[in-house]
Amino acid sequence: MNGSLDRRLVVVSGALAPVVALGSIFLGTALSPTFSWAGSALSDLGVTPASALAFNGGLVAGGVLALPLAWVLAADGRSTLGAVFGLTAVSMALVGVFRSGHPLHFPVALSFYLGATLTMLVDGIGALRAGARTWGLAALGLALVHIGSWAAWSTGVRPGSGLAIPEAIGAVLFAIWVWGVALQLRSSEIRA
Repeated sequence: MNGSLDRRLVVVSGALAPVVALGSIFLGTALSPTFSWAGSALSDLGVTPASALAFNGGLVAGGVLALPLAWVLAADGRSTLGAVFGLTAVSMALVGVFRSGHPLHFPVALSFYLGATLTMLVDGIGALRAGARTWGLAALGLALVHIGSWAAWSTGVRPGSGLAIPEAIGAVLFAIWVWGVALQLRSSEIRA
């Protein structure tokens, strides 16, 4: 297998990671008889017997699929971005390993959401410095919307006490960022 084929597989793997992770979240919500967008946290899906395997397994698989993309980012000279993204991917996988109620669940869940925001901020700032204004502003915009969704939730702008809505917003924003990066990497290969 040559380097360009390996790189293409890595890009495909990275692009599939959010499909698997988001798919597991939405499948879990469909399978769980007790889940409520207004009153639950997404992690509740990881302890409900009907949805636990789909939710936890999807987060672990999504995190594993994302890791090779961190390697490509680092290999492309964006080592800080690769490291932050890699740690975020590991955190996402660990949310599926240390389900809600486990002492390590909160730290890994918090690490995922903070890492997702930091990843988008690091990429946005780096892109602006490199002259990629459109992508830089898009990445920063995604990060700011993520921060804003949590700020709104924490000030009481929400339909209930559950965390599921800001968590899902963060997961979708991060997925959009991952797909954008994968598309950029794929486009750079086509031009090469």
